[in-house]
Amino acid sequence: MENAAVKELIASFIASLSTEKGYADNTCRAYQRDLQAFCTYVEQINSGGTSQEEDAPVLMLGDIDALSVRGYLGHLHKRKQKSTIGRKLSAIRSFFRYAARLGYTGANPTEMVLTPKHNRAIPTYLAVDDMFRLLDAIKTDTLFGLRNRAMFEVLYSSGVRISELAGLSMDDIDFNDRSIRVMGKGSKERIVPVGRKALAALRAYRQELAADNGKNRMAEGAKTDDPAFLNKNRGRLSARSIARILEKASRECGIPVPVSPHAFRHSFATHMLDSGADLRVVQELLGHKSLSTTQKYTHVSIDRLMEAYDKAHPRK
Repeated sequence: MENAAVKELIASFIASLSTEKGYADNTCRAYQRDLQAFCTYVEQINSGGTSQEEDAPVLMLGDIDALSVRGYLGHLHKRKQKSTIGRKLSAIRSFFRYAARLGYTGANPTEMVLTPKHNRAIPTYLAVDDMFRLLDAIKTDTLFGLRNRAMFEVLYSSGVRISELAGLSMDDIDFNDRSIRVMGKGSKERIVPVGRKALAALRAYRQELAADNGKNRMAEGAKTDDPAFLNKNRGRLSARSIARILEKASRECGIPVPVSPHAFRHSFATHMLDSGADLRVVQELLGHKSLSTTQKYTHVSIDRLMEAYDKAHPRK
């Protein structure tokens, strides 16, 4: 059945990622972009490098072999990082496994193609003093100042992803148990502890918001699906808006390096590990499926140990 049309099968594959595996919309779109880019490359190679005409032959599964995949990786190697190549190869592999599972093909052209090795970059993070300075510099004399302080206190205290923070509702917050419920990648729910300072900042913001709205209700009694952080129109604050607010706050504070919401997540993990937290505990808190994903944060601590060793040992 290798005469199946590739693009039609890709559409079916993407749909299965959402319905069967519960992948987020952004993840599905990333898979679709990667597979469409691969198809475009194969179509151009098969047509001699010319642009595709409307009446060009439809790309079929049988048109793709291991040389096609290797050629595409070589094409990407000229202008992409190796980590990006690895991600695109993973998407192609998953697609052909799906096609084989449905009986459309018996051969997987990616089986003999090795994933390129790449040096794992040390994540960007803030030192503890810089993190405290940034949080303490956020003025709380306005409603939006209280909101921003609460957002970033929760972000640093819990280590959640920016999408998880943006999706947080008041019904997800347990002030008594000092925890929040977040929906992570693959629609996987987890409970994450959050500190007293973060909860106090969140309570102060919500009380001021209630007063501003002319309502007499406490934050803990908020209705279901009441967004934790609101924009000026009283709608849910988006992840993009949170990132812009943080960028502005870090500039005003004088932080010398660009600060993203993900840098807060990196900082959370690094500070936890530096203070002696178990790696598997941090893995659970971050919602990582694989321990190897969490291990990248240990490189920061190892680099610090090596620096201290080089400075202190008399016989290096």
